[in-house]
Amino acid sequence: MRFSSNLAGLGLAFLLAALPALAGEAGEAWDNIRFQLYGERPMLSGKGVITLEVPYRTDNDARTEVTVRSAAPAGTQIAKLTLVLDENPMPVSAVFALHQPQTRFSFGATLRVNGPTPIHVVAEMRDGRLFMIEDFVKTSGQGACAAPPGTDPDMALVTLGDMLLSVTEADPAERLTALGAPQKQLDVDISHPSHSGMQMDQITLLFIPMRYVEDVEIAVDGGDYVDMTGSISLSENPRINLSIPGRARGVDVTMTDTDGTISTAHTEVAGF
Repeated sequence: MRFSSNLAGLGLAFLLAALPALAGEAGEAWDNIRFQLYGERPMLSGKGVITLEVPYRTDNDARTEVTVRSAAPAGTQIAKLTLVLDENPMPVSAVFALHQPQTRFSFGATLRVNGPTPIHVVAEMRDGRLFMIEDFVKTSGQGACAAPPGTDPDMALVTLGDMLLSVTEADPAERLTALGAPQKQLDVDISHPSHSGMQMDQITLLFIPMRYVEDVEIAVDGGDYVDMTGSISLSENPRINLSIPGRARGVDVTMTDTDGTISTAHTEVAGF
């Protein structure tokens, strides 16, 4: 939770700083974000360490799937992965901090992409080294972060926090590289409106207060595994998927949002 509160505050600072100055500073955005997060720490090329899968152009700016796969260099393990959408109002979009560092780790999330933006992923290793990869995604011009909610805000409160968990075999690309340490994939579907604070109630014409998924804690077989820190970049009713050890028998997920709502879910892995 310490990671979550610190990064949420940093994300809000980025949001407030970004709103008055969007155009004209695109070339400076990453440099500023990088310095805020990592200071002067050197950053190595992530080629061969990180794979970033994003569409060339989004079909739905309000719900775009982004997938990240990472494999640690020999002799170390992955401790943290940070996903940054440079030009989103809250650029630091998702952070996965591993309690159990892994030689390989993958995740995906459905995100709002507010406009054309560079995307950066930084992998921090257990030995402190940083690796970075970047890409660019074009959008359909829908202004996702300010787009009206897809569901009635009052109705969304009825199921807010409900979670559906499923565990499946890793996809073929993962299985080919996981022969020595097989993994499974955990899918977490969260019922949450993910209000960005930039959306307007279509009846009252007042802005809907910001409320989003702040933290998702995942435990495997009773032990802390990974914490995800979210942001307003997460889509409405977000889906998050991530790799878990192939030997996992049970998974517990705890979701906390920015209003302090806490919900939990548990699933047993088939075959055990």
